[in-house]
Amino acid sequence: MPSLFDPYPLGRILLANRIVMAPMERSRARNPGMTADENTALYFAQRASAGFIVTGSLSISIEGHGWGFAPGLFNQAQVDSWRQVTDAVHAKGGVIFAQLRHAGRSTHTSIIGGRPPVSSVPLQARNTVTFALDEAGNPAYLPQSKPRALRTDEIARITLEFEQAARNAIAAGFDGVELHAANGYLFDQFINGALNTREDRYGGASIANRLRFTLETLDAVTAAIGSERTGMRLSPYGRYGDIPPFQDEAQTYLTLVREMSRRRLAYLHFSDQTRWVDDVTIPKGFQEELRQAYDGTLMLAGGYLGDNGQAALDMGHADLIVMGKPFLANPDLVERLRNRWPLNAADPATFYTAGPKGYIDYPRRGEAIDEPSTPQVAIA
Repeated sequence: MPSLFDPYPLGRILLANRIVMAPMERSRARNPGMTADENTALYFAQRASAGFIVTGSLSISIEGHGWGFAPGLFNQAQVDSWRQVTDAVHAKGGVIFAQLRHAGRSTHTSIIGGRPPVSSVPLQARNTVTFALDEAGNPAYLPQSKPRALRTDEIARITLEFEQAARNAIAAGFDGVELHAANGYLFDQFINGALNTREDRYGGASIANRLRFTLETLDAVTAAIGSERTGMRLSPYGRYGDIPPFQDEAQTYLTLVREMSRRRLAYLHFSDQTRWVDDVTIPKGFQEELRQAYDGTLMLAGGYLGDNGQAALDMGHADLIVMGKPFLANPDLVERLRNRWPLNAADPATFYTAGPKGYIDYPRRGEAIDEPSTPQVAIA
């Protein structure tokens, strides 16, 4: 059986191990240009011993911006700023993909220029907040704004914005991109059969219609940068962002996954939300069906660490294991897991704050006392 610490061939890239650093937004782009800075470069370089890194979500446009102080990748200044990050990661022998996102309705007007968000339909998410700016301009968690429905003739524009962001990522030195089609963001808002009640070719009861926007965008991106440089993140049965259950959910996602498999992507990133969102369940046998439907590299995220990550590999559930929060406080997480050393505990109060504290100041083992620490158990 393969080990978490064995190399893995991801297309033409030989990964040093099978541990992936999950995409996690840190809200450190606190400048008008939404650019990366030297702290961001150091943050990712510190964690370059991961098999590879997926950045937190990079906005493909102002309209697609979904979280306060998240960075962008839609203009030249942003491309230039990310070059220092990719150079720093590559200098450490690492591999890094850019996660591209359009948040759709999962945002607030204060961070998208005062305009209403866009979505598949004009339905506001309930009981869901976004890190945005209050009336005084201060950071705050605010209810997501009511969206308007995209016109049919606007959808191609967003596909082009994803394509351009993918080209920008390669120009910035990224090894590839991940399209974020999970967690209730814009692609999810079109895929979902209960939410997307459009009456044009992009919605309604037809699975093909509801997948059309996602697949058209995927095809545009792979044509621009290559399928071997393109992955996609999905969260079947995920409810984050007030995404409702729908009748043909399994069939919809298995159809999408088969289409992804046919396109020979770099990978499919399956985000299992059952460990971090209340009232989320995945039907028995679905994960195995998804695994059979996708002929390619499958990455699995959802509360994994050393022991349960290895167990998932042993059972053939995935090829690569995605780990999130443990990487925040442990830049040397791979080495700590390999040697079964104790872990630093992350400080939630600094997840979305400004500056280096809680970002680039966590010690590697031996640099400082590793207190407080946590045992090697799964962290959601």
